Amino acid sequence: MHVIATAGHVDHGKSTLVRALTGMEPDRWAEERRRGMTIDLGFAWTTLPAGPTVAFVDVPGHERFVPNMLAGIGPVPAVLFVVAADEGWMPQSAEHLEALHALGVRHGLLAVTRSDLLDPELARDEALEHLAESTLGRIPAVCVSGTTGAGLDGLRAALGELVASLPAPDVNADVRLWADRAFTIRGAGTVVTGTLAAGTLHVGDELELAPGGRRVVVRGLQSLGAPADPVTAVARVAVNLRGVPRESAHRGAALLTPGTFLLTRTLDVRLSPSSLPATSRHGDIPGFSGPVSPRNVSLSGKRAAAVMVLHVGTAAVPARIRPLGADTARLTLAQPLPLRIGDRALLRDPGTRRIPAGITVLDVRPPVLRRRGAAATRAAELSAMDGRPDGIAELRRRGLVRRDELVAMGASEPAGVPQGAGWLVDPPVLEQRARTLVDAVAAHAAANPLEPGMPLETARQLTGMPDVRLVDLLLGQQLSVIDGRVHVVGSARGLPDEVRDAVSELRKELAQRPFAAPEARRLAELGLGPKQLAAAVRAGELLKIADGIYLAPGADADALTRLRDLPIPFTLSQARQALDTTRRVAVPIMELLARRGMSRQRPDGTHELI
Repeated sequence: MHVIATAGHVDHGKSTLVRALTGMEPDRWAEERRRGMTIDLGFAWTTLPAGPTVAFVDVPGHERFVPNMLAGIGPVPAVLFVVAADEGWMPQSAEHLEALHALGVRHGLLAVTRSDLLDPELARDEALEHLAESTLGRIPAVCVSGTTGAGLDGLRAALGELVASLPAPDVNADVRLWADRAFTIRGAGTVVTGTLAAGTLHVGDELELAPGGRRVVVRGLQSLGAPADPVTAVARVAVNLRGVPRESAHRGAALLTPGTFLLTRTLDVRLSPSSLPATSRHGDIPGFSGPVSPRNVSLSGKRAAAVMVLHVGTAAVPARIRPLGADTARLTLAQPLPLRIGDRALLRDPGTRRIPAGITVLDVRPPVLRRRGAAATRAAELSAMDGRPDGIAELRRRGLVRRDELVAMGASEPAGVPQGAGWLVDPPVLEQRARTLVDAVAAHAAANPLEPGMPLETARQLTGMPDVRLVDLLLGQQLSVIDGRVHVVGSARGLPDEVRDAVSELRKELAQRPFAAPEARRLAELGLGPKQLAAAVRAGELLKIADGIYLAPGADADALTRLRDLPIPFTLSQARQALDTTRRVAVPIMELLARRGMSRQRPDGTHELI
């Protein structure tokens, strides 16, 4: 299937032409038929003689219903532009063309209607002149009469050639279905309709409903009025959602493949003028064709940010505009939207009902602009971006990025880059931060000789890594991690001279009575505080039996040897006497041996060796 939107001035015969081509009534509401004009979106379809099926999104032409028109053309890849032979180019013809140009629509066909009322050549040539200056360029034209049927066969043939020239959709792409209608059917529940521009839908699929992030399940699918499973792009599709209240779905909502799009309220964009030389009705502002707000705020000026409406897909969301560069700006949206780099959209001024600019999304996760001069720096960076998602370029700009976010931006994961804990790291950034960490660890060791290296969390914070597991990527050949601390590989971890001298003195005393652990007062006299004692234990110069109990290395093995000479079982008092020590030391020694599985305390309180 192929989907084409109509466009053109009010009452130029768009709906009549669709009715003549399809035999279906595109105007859904009685009020539309009574007034003879399309108010909301209409839908109809037909099979062309050449074989393909074409579905039409019939949009309103009246100026008051331009938002409805924009919802119709937003997701559609091609347009059937309609101009009446007896009226020619009209104001809404120009406005619709501005919208198509702003959205970058490049595929279309001109139909000159009412050719039975007036020679259509003048209207045709005038319309083609206007269209040629837009992104549509030079497109084919067919003169028809919906009343008499003249030219319809030629139109059908031209439509066949148009759809044959359309680029093939990516049926394996992530789904982003912009809803243009949402309603409830008794016994079925909530139904959402839209144009599936890419991807494939199956009954039973789990999708994400945005905004809100609610997970929903596809209960049923219809395309062209009949059940279908699967539905592949491009297609008009109705999606019956299981367990979704009607108020959760509305025009502008989107059904998404879960976890594949970033919902953003802040985005940086490139602006392009929507007005064309032949249709311009705006003032002259350098780089643009008109003001961006009712207050005549220039996109390139330095006044307060303007508020306009961003139209993308079928969504229409108020957006505050902050100019950055000559043709770039930051938009802050009233609600989050699922956008990707390269998306096309347009800005509409609700006061003047004009479309001052089209936009190309450059960044959906832009940096915060806090410092003085940050906006100018960002503008220079944006000037080099072309709106095409590039994984390598995005990683280079950001330094670090989550893999799932990079893919959700629309970019491919770069091959062969360092990664860990779900993050990708730009190699130059990794090298710079690795050098920073080597210097910091060496400085930490010099300033804290008694500490066992730098804690991992300190290393993470110092290098600006978002996850402590990424510190492993910075170690290289010069650093290592031992017991949760970062050390310089091969660095001397000996004791300072004053500590070594104090420990030596203590070891001399212990040589006389190996189990006479020094009291706290004696340790203080020697200058051995908690840090010095911990360093001595790590260096293997002392053995910690328990808090406050320090002996010479090997004292545990010596104690086991002495205790083996005691009768089995033996009491704690007998152990104390064999070790020539106090109860303060004997108790933790016996507990240490028990923890190591070398001794056991019996129910009567005596001990035995194992």
